[in-house]
Amino acid sequence: MKNQTTETPRVEEAKVIAERLNGLAASIGCLALVGAYLTTGQIIPGFV
Repeated sequence: MKNQTTETPRVEEAKVIAERLNGLAASIGCLALVGAYLTTGQIIPGFV
């Protein structure tokens, strides 16, 4: 039997940073949505 070593592929650092920024932006968006709902009672203020 062959001796196989499996290595996990390395993720590029730029992709990791991009995904973290995307997650941060999504979190800020969710907080803004909750804040708008708490202050105005509407999910999207200005729309009926």
